[in-house]
Amino acid sequence: MSEAFKMLLENIEQLSTKEKALAAHCLLSSMDSENAPDVDKDWLSLAESRSADIESGAVKVISWDEIKNDIVS
Repeated sequence: MSEAFKMLLENIEQLSTKEKALAAHCLLSSMDSENAPDVDKDWLSLAESRSADIESGAVKVISWDEIKNDIVS
């Protein structure tokens, strides 16, 4: 695991829900630079929708510690 990724994992809790959604969007977008024109818009729309679901309590979330433990172990 790279130092950059470890740093991201250690500091991700400091990001707001919207910042996390934007970070996810940026990571996904960077994987394929030849996306169809609407893909970026669709990903952003999905990220914003999921962020709103989390903020409104419409979905159940799991803790970052649970996720990080699953990744690291």
